[in-house]
Amino acid sequence: MSVASAVREDRLWQRHADMAKLGGTPKGGVNRQALSAEDAAARNLLAGWATARGFAIFTDAIGNLFVRRDGTDAKALPVLSGSHMDSQPTGGRFDGMYGVLAAFEALEALEDAGVKTRRPVIAVAWTNEEGSRFQPGAMGSAVFAGHNDLHAMLAVRDWKGVVLKDALAETLKAAPAPLRKGKPGFALDGYVEVHIEQGPRLENEHKTIGVVTAIQGSRRYIVEVTGDEAHAGTTPRAARKDAFHSALRIAAAMYEATTDAEDTLRFTIGRVDVSPGSPNTVPGKAVFTIDMRHPAEAVLEVHEAKLAAIVAAGAAPCIAAIERVTAVAPTNFDPKVIDLVRAKANALKLANMDMPSGAGHDAMHIAKLCPTGMIFVPCERGVSHNESENATPSDLAAGARVLAEVLADLANR
Repeated sequence: MSVASAVREDRLWQRHADMAKLGGTPKGGVNRQALSAEDAAARNLLAGWATARGFAIFTDAIGNLFVRRDGTDAKALPVLSGSHMDSQPTGGRFDGMYGVLAAFEALEALEDAGVKTRRPVIAVAWTNEEGSRFQPGAMGSAVFAGHNDLHAMLAVRDWKGVVLKDALAETLKAAPAPLRKGKPGFALDGYVEVHIEQGPRLENEHKTIGVVTAIQGSRRYIVEVTGDEAHAGTTPRAARKDAFHSALRIAAAMYEATTDAEDTLRFTIGRVDVSPGSPNTVPGKAVFTIDMRHPAEAVLEVHEAKLAAIVAAGAAPCIAAIERVTAVAPTNFDPKVIDLVRAKANALKLANMDMPSGAGHDAMHIAKLCPTGMIFVPCERGVSHNESENATPSDLAAGARVLAEVLADLANR
């Protein structure tokens, strides 16, 4: 039996259905934010499946969860595959979770097919990829790769003031796993991540597999505008220092400055908090987030300077500041891994195309450590970060088959 033929579409689909119950929403999506009770439940479910198959599980100091299938050479560096299990507040069933479950399905397929690999093959669920509760996102993989400081990340607070270190301790108490001692991170021979596309190109072009060549660069910011709280009924407009009014002016100028004819630059204000949040009080503070992306680092640099200038010019009569939270350079994947993904898709007679990723993924951090690649499958209408996010069982299985074949090849090098 080949590894690809041992991938079971029904099993993979049922795993998704089981995971979707954890944090499931009335509209069919999930709210399973990082280091929540729902996240702990998902970790326990995956760990239970893993131990039932005889695989080893372990975690690290940032809470990344690993499932290991041993190889024949105890000294050989492992091959890694996975994604994340946390979601947006109104997220879908497949974003991230598919990559974890496809990696686990690949381990099961290797086992069912009786395929021995020289290298260990490890599935991973990275901590806090989404960054919706704790910022920055892709935190677990960034700490693993040494790009973010462990202790600095443990001190991060969510929007309600909860410290990540405390939330992690609660999660690991609820979902215990053996702790790998020392700092996160260990040597790897290769990494492959499979994911829904989160865009419409594969569906529009009737392709089943996206051979991902690169990830565009991204930067995130927080803008804080500070004014004075005042009575809404008695304070004249001319005498106000309305933080929300200044924030609106700044935001409008930013949208204008980041509009390009090619529609390549991506600019999003995704969260706005206004304080004190009373209907009859002039806001004394307004905070909003910015997500900006482009394939060229130089373009991001130019537009960052524009954003800073807009904040400086548009704050009056309030004061305002912009802080860069993260800056991730564009990532080019390893040509040999790209070629291998394409070759396996062709061998399985799956229609495929080369494409970049507009979204960031954990793979962008791991690519600095070892040869790395990604595999995309279509999602309905390209919708993601939405409760209506959908994918077909056959497409999910197709991606898992390509992944299993790629991992088997890499693990026997």
